Amino acid sequence: MQRYPDIEIYLADASVETVGHWLSQRLDAAPLRPAGKRQWRTSGHLQGQRIPVLLVEQAADGFSSLWFDSDATPWPRDADCARDASQALSCEVRCSLGGWQPGDDPDRFWRVLPDGQEEAITWPDSGQ
Repeated sequence: MQRYPDIEIYLADASVETVGHWLSQRLDAAPLRPAGKRQWRTSGHLQGQRIPVLLVEQAADGFSSLWFDSDATPWPRDADCARDASQALSCEVRCSLGGWQPGDDPDRFWRVLPDGQEEAITWPDSGQ
């Protein structure tokens, strides 16, 4: 399976503290620290690789964006990370359907619910 060059997921109703705890468990990450308006940064480590992490609160329609700027995460693809986060954080998580290509519908996302349900959804950008 191809590893994505980075991972981005969108979290509903997850507090900075809860996300930080999950990151410390998965990536041995330091606590998230403020990095601007509604932005938090940390970096984790896995198998000797540094993994920069950015959390942006309320990035889209009540969802926070969580971005791992590395291909060395424990998850090969966004959907794998979304499944893990949804279970660990007990919240809805959304991510891209796959590696985005020009011409793909930008409003199509994958939704993972804490009870294990998964489905493709349309999530239009509200322009907020």
